[in-house]
Amino acid sequence: MATAEDQLLLPRLPELFETSKQLLDEVEVATEPTGSRMIQEKVFKGLDLLKKAAEMLSQLDLFSRNEDLEEIASTDLKYLMVPAFQGVLTMKQVNPSKRLDHLQWAREHFLNYLTQCQCYQVAEFELPNAKNNSTDNTASSSMAYPNLVAMASQRQAKIERYRQKKELEHRLSALKSAVEGGQADDECVREYYLLHLRRWIGISLEEIESIDQEIKILREKDSITEASTSHSPRQDRPPMKPFVLTRNVAQAKVFGAGYPSLASMTVNDWYDQHRKYGALPDQGIAKTPTAELKRSTQQQEDQEQKEEDEDDEQTLHRARKWDDWKDTHPRGYGNRQNMG
Repeated sequence: MATAEDQLLLPRLPELFETSKQLLDEVEVATEPTGSRMIQEKVFKGLDLLKKAAEMLSQLDLFSRNEDLEEIASTDLKYLMVPAFQGVLTMKQVNPSKRLDHLQWAREHFLNYLTQCQCYQVAEFELPNAKNNSTDNTASSSMAYPNLVAMASQRQAKIERYRQKKELEHRLSALKSAVEGGQADDECVREYYLLHLRRWIGISLEEIESIDQEIKILREKDSITEASTSHSPRQDRPPMKPFVLTRNVAQAKVFGAGYPSLASMTVNDWYDQHRKYGALPDQGIAKTPTAELKRSTQQQEDQEQKEEDEDDEQTLHRARKWDDWKDTHPRGYGNRQNMG
């Protein structure tokens, strides 16, 4: 008796499906970050409900590959979308350390959904590979030239899927109010769920392509990290002494290093020269310069003063000659032919 009561308290398959679908819709339209606590709680709850729904479908043996699509009841067609819902919610999980596992699980769910749809001939499409072989083809694809025909066909397939997706969404919006309101007949209900199945076929194909690309990036990242950690650290080398590149020693002595920034003396030479003249401070007090240093300084100052005086005399002489010329040659003196 207790077992029968427990079975009555368990949620039924339609309740599990509708609740999980509602959670998926809320996650898809949410404005909060995917990693927020509220979104992740909905993701985990939805995955748990979908897992129970998948187990219940397996126990009821609702679908069999020995039957055709026409033999499935119209109200039961929607339960074929359970693996697709599981794949989308698995992709929404946020855990960087388990990202590769989540991608592989989501790919398995999408592939399971596509396999069921192909078995029942819901739509015509090419089933992706069962395993992601991006790592096996990395070396060959990098060495070979890109297949332009394959790239063009993939682009055309994406364009066709996008066109079909927009058309399906338009037809679904027209049938949604009648089906959800319970006013549609069995034919409209069947068409409504078949359109949903075809729409999720396109979504699953796009998600598998995205998953394969992300798995390839993650595996390459892991291989690079392992390679960098396996190499031993480089030994510290002693610093190299600076040197000047010249053709030979003789050319360096004649022409120099080729640039004016080469020092003319070392610090020790400069120190010895100033110490010879007594120009270095002694315990904070500068020594009195010697007579030879005073004489050379005075001669340098006299020479500079003489050059300045000569420059001043030449400038004054040129100014006087210019004034005399202006006195004897008024403005417009040379303009005699054209008096304008």
